[in-house]
Amino acid sequence: MKIAVVGAGWAGLAAAVRATQAGHDVTVFEAAAMPGGRARSDDASDGATDNGQHILLGGYARTLDLMRTVGVDVERALLRLPLRVTYADGSGFALAPTGPRLLAAARALAGARGFGAVDKLSAIAMALAWRWRGFRCPQAMTVAELLRRAPTARVRSRLIEPLCVAALNTPMAEAGAAVFLAVMRDSLFGARDASDLLLPQRPLAQLLPLPAVDWLRTRGATVHLRRRVTGLARDGSRWRLDGAAGADDSCGSEPLFDQVILATPATDAARLTRMLAPEWSAVAAGLAHEPIVTIALTAPRRAWPAAMLALDADDVDAPAQFAFKLGEQPADADRVTLVVSAAGRWLARGGDAVAAAAVAQYRRAFDIGAGEAIELASVRADKRATFRCTADVVRPTMDILPGLRAAADWVAGPYPATLEAAVMAGEAAARASGS
Repeated sequence: MKIAVVGAGWAGLAAAVRATQAGHDVTVFEAAAMPGGRARSDDASDGATDNGQHILLGGYARTLDLMRTVGVDVERALLRLPLRVTYADGSGFALAPTGPRLLAAARALAGARGFGAVDKLSAIAMALAWRWRGFRCPQAMTVAELLRRAPTARVRSRLIEPLCVAALNTPMAEAGAAVFLAVMRDSLFGARDASDLLLPQRPLAQLLPLPAVDWLRTRGATVHLRRRVTGLARDGSRWRLDGAAGADDSCGSEPLFDQVILATPATDAARLTRMLAPEWSAVAAGLAHEPIVTIALTAPRRAWPAAMLALDADDVDAPAQFAFKLGEQPADADRVTLVVSAAGRWLARGGDAVAAAAVAQYRRAFDIGAGEAIELASVRADKRATFRCTADVVRPTMDILPGLRAAADWVAGPYPATLEAAVMAGEAAARASGS
């Protein structure tokens, strides 16, 4: 069949690769100059800047398989580390890379530094209770409600909240507990290496988007960059994409397709389907979004106990939840990335205020005096980084109309907005469109 994929983010590329493998005639339309969607690089160079600090997990089986399919050397492109939630002072916990996952998690919690005996027992009891309930809870329950009776305040603030905000990009008071437990089940308590951190050693564009585009083109698929689809319309049993024909096309009419996969942001999908499927469009348009702010800086050299550190965050003067020190470093300084997830309440104060608060927070965490300079390199705010994964969120289905489907991390599914969720959605849409 002739299949159009609208959007060359990770979901769209997954759909295009799998549909091409199945023998279909695939054309990809991407409005931007670079593929990658919300996990992209500014350009194709080795020194490209990413739009944010993205990490993968060992349990991202579909993403890793897709990367290998398009020729990426996963072992060299990603630094694999056992999961650690470690603070600048060395407190926190580290998950052992061997042994049954529940036992490994219990050992990690029992050996956690900076937690008292009551904290540790509370955390272990919490993990056992989750397992006993099959990692299930009422759909309308928030993470805060899940933790109302246990564990201790220290476990909630220094262990569960960082994991919740990192995974769901939504504050605990609103985050959906059912989705959070699904993430915990399949990562922290999943397969032996499912919880491993996979830290990119290359720009995001080189992890999947650019290799996937090359792979598609060498196998006969067509990939149009800087080509915005402005409308959809039925043409008999087929679909016409308005705006799909460009100056480089030999024919003047818009091309027709048997199947269309919308792998766009929810707002664009809602706009394109408003007249065709108004009820589905309304659900997609109703999704709220939460920003992420990424702050790059150069600071005085300090000892780091791990490449990724958790930070004590609050709503008053400490916005960042995590700090990263990756890649080649200067001889006499630390090149650091700070990440502020669930950043809506902070961005309301202004980007400069967020950056100033984060830098002051970093100074406190690493005991950097006022006389020691911290150079701010960049502040990037992705105002629609992910949908807000709240307990009451209603996500649109994959199927829109016969021959028209959506593929994105915001489509109904068990996981929050992650790269793995995007790839899974793209593969599912490709399978359904090719059947």
